[in-house]
Amino acid sequence: MTEGFDTDVLWNEFHRAVNMNSEELRSYLLAEASDEEGFPPDPDLGIDELGRGVLHVLSKRKGDLTKSDLDVMRQVVELVETMGDRTDDDSRRELMSVGHDPLRG
Repeated sequence: MTEGFDTDVLWNEFHRAVNMNSEELRSYLLAEASDEEGFPPDPDLGIDELGRGVLHVLSKRKGDLTKSDLDVMRQVVELVETMGDRTDDDSRRELMSVGHDPLRG
C-alpha cells in the first residue's frame, strides 16, 4: 500500500461515492458493453476501464490497496464530486459506470 496520505479518508470517500455494490456495477457494465449483436469477443473491451478499476477495488480490503487502486479511487471521488447528482441520461450513465447511481439517496 502507498504511504504519504490518509488512505482511511480516501477509502471512506470512495465508499460514500460508490453507492452500487459490485454485483450491481458488474451487471450494469456488462449490459452497457453489450450491443444488438451481443457481447464482443473479449467482454473487457467494451467495459469502461475506470469501471473495471472500481470493481477491482471493491473486491479488496483496505490493507491490500495498491497505488493503482488509490489512483482509481481518487478519480472516482473527483468525478462524483464534479458531476454531483446529475440525472440526465448521459450523466447518469457516466456516473453509474463508476458505481454511483445519482437516483439513490
